[in-house]
Amino acid sequence: MLSSGFTDTPVTRSLAYGLVLVSILASITDSKHLFYIQIEPHLWRYHQVWRLLSYQLCYTNSTEVLFAAMTLYNMRVIERLWGSRKFASFLVLSYAFTSLLPPMILALVLRPLSFNNLNYLPAGPTPLLFALLAQYHATIPHIYKYRLATNNASETQTGPNTPFVGLTFSDKSYVYLPAVQLSLSQFPGSLLCAAVGWVVGYSWRNEVLPMRLLAWRVPGWMVGAREVKQAEAFEGLRRRLEGEGGAAATGSDGRMGAEGGRRRTLGRQLIDQFRGAF
Repeated sequence: MLSSGFTDTPVTRSLAYGLVLVSILASITDSKHLFYIQIEPHLWRYHQVWRLLSYQLCYTNSTEVLFAAMTLYNMRVIERLWGSRKFASFLVLSYAFTSLLPPMILALVLRPLSFNNLNYLPAGPTPLLFALLAQYHATIPHIYKYRLATNNASETQTGPNTPFVGLTFSDKSYVYLPAVQLSLSQFPGSLLCAAVGWVVGYSWRNEVLPMRLLAWRVPGWMVGAREVKQAEAFEGLRRRLEGEGGAAATGSDGRMGAEGGRRRTLGRQLIDQFRGAF
């Protein structure tokens, strides 16, 4: 049975609740201007380098908060698949890369090419969400697909050879659509953030990054000791099953019933089963 809600996903739950809470506090305290980035004057003139670390902490409008929370909730299955420690390690590494790359690309590449017209980088963890979305896209398979016809049925001929004109979706589309809305919400800055996050996510998955970074894990106390206890419980269960299997394989005369520890064939098991009847 599938777990519902944020069951067994403490990191995703904390991230979603924290995003909503910080966004609400930024709106109440009228401090939204502290989170987005303008290359000029924030970085070039005032040297506010701290904005590189703060611009992913919250969104500045309620629509983006809603779509981001929905996207996080839909991708909670990644934490269940990986475990909280690996999931948190991936988020920390992705946050480090996505905090630096979008502002640098905007400041050093896109802004000069656009004759200083592109100057704004919106607030919000859109790069982090798309790095996680890349893992969801590559890891979670779709279960079914469905089609939406765009042609008029009265103008088409029905039959097995009639070409289909329409759109094909899968059960994962409801995860991608809110993310696409986030990437286009404050175009072109939001699209840049989404693209960089997607590249970082796939770079991590395809082991383009140094192996030392890929093998790094956050300390266990940061995600709780629950995983360690579960691992110990599974290890104890495995050893107990191995012990019971070894005892069952030993005959009453103390000899191994599997001929020196080897696995018995099906024919041998049938012979041993009915040997006492004859």
